[in-house]
Amino acid sequence: MIQTFRNAFKIPDLRKKILYTLMMFVVIRLGAHIPLPGVDPEVIKDFFKSNSEGVLGLFDAITGGAFATMSIFAMGIVPYINSSIIMNLLTIAIPKLEEMHKDGDEGRKKIAKITRYLTVALAAIQAFGITYSFRSMFKYQNVWSYIIAIIVLTAGTAFLMWVGERITEKGIGNGISLIIFINIISRAPQGAAKLLAYGNPIKVAILLVLFIGVIAFVVLMQLGERRIPVQYAKKMQGRKTYGGQSTNIPLKVNTAGVIPIIFAMSLLTFPQLVTRMFTTNPTGTWNTILTWLDIRNHWFGITLYVVLIIFFAYFYTSITFNPMEVANNMKKNGGFIPGIRPGKPTVEYFNKVLNNVVLIGAIGLSTIALLPIIFSLIFNMNITFGATSLLIVVGVALETVKQIEAQMLMRHYKGFLNS
Repeated sequence: MIQTFRNAFKIPDLRKKILYTLMMFVVIRLGAHIPLPGVDPEVIKDFFKSNSEGVLGLFDAITGGAFATMSIFAMGIVPYINSSIIMNLLTIAIPKLEEMHKDGDEGRKKIAKITRYLTVALAAIQAFGITYSFRSMFKYQNVWSYIIAIIVLTAGTAFLMWVGERITEKGIGNGISLIIFINIISRAPQGAAKLLAYGNPIKVAILLVLFIGVIAFVVLMQLGERRIPVQYAKKMQGRKTYGGQSTNIPLKVNTAGVIPIIFAMSLLTFPQLVTRMFTTNPTGTWNTILTWLDIRNHWFGITLYVVLIIFFAYFYTSITFNPMEVANNMKKNGGFIPGIRPGKPTVEYFNKVLNNVVLIGAIGLSTIALLPIIFSLIFNMNITFGATSLLIVVGVALETVKQIEAQMLMRHYKGFLNS
């Protein structure tokens, strides 16, 4: 493994990209420790002592602790993620955006430009929500303090978006994904310190073994796929023969990635976030509803959590993969699945296989999402490194390693994935 890293750094271009990415990591982590002007750190610290779970905990993990300390990068890259998801949905719903997407590089540049503007707009709205919700954290309770906070938080997100694009262009891997990756990894020492302070070495050892097993299961989920064989018919053009090759269409087991867990958790904890804007101690029927929606302490909330994960897994997959469109493209190019007639039978076959694959992936996602909750109950401790963080870290790590591996193999070097 050490020799492999040495080989990677022997390639000037690859070495330059890796060093550039590492330099940007330093910038990101430095910015996460620059406090927002006018905030009282003690108020923030006291609040997060009792509110470090759910969406707030996930938000803090994605921002690398910047949200809990209310730094200039407190919102992280979350508005850009939301903007990208919205644009993906609109690209399917709006024909003009769909045409733009199919126009090649020029069309994708226009969509990227719209995504940036939408990111800034969403960041401003989210900054206003955070400032209003945490208005008690400011030392100076006046309009100018709130306006400055909104501007700084929005600028922080815009800067991170720029850094992510530069990493994608000049570094190695996907810049936005790597920003989330390094932020989550930066919280690992704190998690390890809490684990070591647990005081029971036997339970800690068991938990570490289980944690390694969960990582292996996540890797299996991320790499698992169902390959549908496709055969292309031979055709003659003049004296040359075209087609006749065999290929396959890979359907990933975890097609939707981490999106179902994020959507399900956001939906269930949204009422709690809205309630905290107005009161910290809800009472009556509304308090009962919030108790039932608790995904860590109530059976109804846990059950609904699993149902929503499965629903969003199917929903997001149906948006990203269109069986009819794939079947029509195969038919136009003379492709067919052995034993299946082109046209409607192919679409039905795709739907059948896709439903089975998505069901397996959704059950796997639900299992991964529930394991931290189960471990917390069994070991009687707050496990902050949740399913979403684990899926993001493993997914980004695998994708980045593949990119480095591809560049090394092009230069005839032994790569990361080889023994």
